[in-house]
Amino acid sequence: MASAKEKSVPDFEKDAKIFSSSDDGFVSGDDFVARQIAQEGGLDVRTYSVLGIVPGIILTICVAVICLYTSLVLWQYCLKYPELRDICDIGQKLFGGSVTAYNVTCAFFILNNLFTQALHVLVGAEVLNTLSNSSQCTIVFAVVSGCICFFFTLPRTLSQMSYIAFFSAGTMGIAISLTMIFSGVQSHPAGYIPGDEPIVTAVSIVGTTFVQGMSAFLNITFTLVGQSAVPSFIAEMKNPKDFPKALYVVTIAQIIMLSLCGAVVYHFVGNQYVTAPAVGSLQPILKKFAFSFAIPTTFFLGSLYASVTARFVFFRIFKNTKHLNSNSIIAWTSWVTIIAVSWIIAFVLAQVVPFFSDLLSLMCALFDGWFGFIFWAMAYLHLNPSPMRWNGVWKSVETLLNYFFIALGVFILVAGLYTAVQSIMDSYAANLISGVFSCASTAL
Repeated sequence: MASAKEKSVPDFEKDAKIFSSSDDGFVSGDDFVARQIAQEGGLDVRTYSVLGIVPGIILTICVAVICLYTSLVLWQYCLKYPELRDICDIGQKLFGGSVTAYNVTCAFFILNNLFTQALHVLVGAEVLNTLSNSSQCTIVFAVVSGCICFFFTLPRTLSQMSYIAFFSAGTMGIAISLTMIFSGVQSHPAGYIPGDEPIVTAVSIVGTTFVQGMSAFLNITFTLVGQSAVPSFIAEMKNPKDFPKALYVVTIAQIIMLSLCGAVVYHFVGNQYVTAPAVGSLQPILKKFAFSFAIPTTFFLGSLYASVTARFVFFRIFKNTKHLNSNSIIAWTSWVTIIAVSWIIAFVLAQVVPFFSDLLSLMCALFDGWFGFIFWAMAYLHLNPSPMRWNGVWKSVETLLNYFFIALGVFILVAGLYTAVQSIMDSYAANLISGVFSCASTAL
């Protein structure tokens, strides 16, 4: 007898080839590497200005290693239960087959993607504002960014996404490299006040608040946590056993990229002149040149997340109908409508939380506690039933570590949400922007 979940969830195995990333219906480890590296989070170095260089690097390495471990647990879980095609299936499995758990996980999954789309609307507006010297109202640039992403999301197949992913990863690497180089060769950071030399500290400065410290932790965690998309990726791999190879490459690349960029840029711009994204600390011409290379990633990743959301909703609506794989008017009208609605919601979110770092913190607090830590600690406990999980000293230590990950996830959810909301309130109180749906420039 079909379960309640099977009655409401699309057959991803049947339809995976229609929507997969490569022409043969499968993805490769290279696709995963490119998609994970191509992200704007590497340009946020305020973690180092808040915590100092040494704690910043230590935190980056620790979070990266934890994400590596939990991703390996996730991979093992997917190998044991190959029928689980996405994180929503896993959410239902972890909570005893509950349909409610499935639906709640679906809601979180979609909201996570919508907030990510909002981040790309926000960054797109910042890029256009910066490159054009704020020639238009910020709302106009946000609409333009949303529209560009909307048109990139329209294709119902992702056959070309692999090539765009590599291109975006390359251009983002160039943007980060140029930011580091320019921060060192420029005469002084943007906004420099004569006599007020950049202050660089090995540890956090006296007076750093809990909200500031927690925001720094949330920002680096958001950049490194990416497990929510991993189950779908593994499900589409021709040989899922190759996943760890790609995972190790991603982890090493992220540690080097984030640590090097954060330490180098912070060393040259100091506490007073650091911005988020970091390119804002560069002189105008250097800033524009470096920031221009972030354009492909801004629109590619936004479109990718929107496409994942649209496909998920589209599958649920048209499961077991002729419209699922057809070019009918109903199918295309529905597809376009779903995409349009998702980008409209993303635009609204970007206008309500128009701060890059604060939006990262809010997203991390809402979703990464679950999708980065709690889920995969629970998966470990499922893979290791009670007698087995305490079998020997090292196994007991590993079990205790996973219980710690559950506690860490809850802490990120509770303390992180408080921090993100308080930081947003502080940003408004400091008049860093005039308000929601504002024409005020967000140029760096």
